[in-house]
Amino acid sequence: MSMARKYSKHDSVDDLYGEEETPKMVPPCWLCGRPTGKTIVWHHPIPKSRGGRDVVPMHSICQQTLIANFTNSELQRYGVDVEGLLANPSVRKFVDWVANKAPDFTATIAKKQR
Repeated sequence: MSMARKYSKHDSVDDLYGEEETPKMVPPCWLCGRPTGKTIVWHHPIPKSRGGRDVVPMHSICQQTLIANFTNSELQRYGVDVEGLLANPSVRKFVDWVANKAPDFTATIAKKQR
């Protein structure tokens, strides 16, 4: 089941908040499942360079983790198979680590040595 294209990449975070600053609908991160914060990255599960068109909401730190651990070719092979990505030990360790962090938590992600 694909979660792609549920949200427009042109939606602003302000569109998700009503007058009272209470979220109408905060999309969960495609990778970690935590609620997204004020900054939502619209990630292409299949890289644009590989013909990907659909986008999914993610935290910046979660997208950085994918970029650090997978090449575009690998991401193309996984496509929207988030379970396959989570089977990677480095990604699983990251998702377990970030699970209790605030939605807007950021940190520097070490680049994988290729």
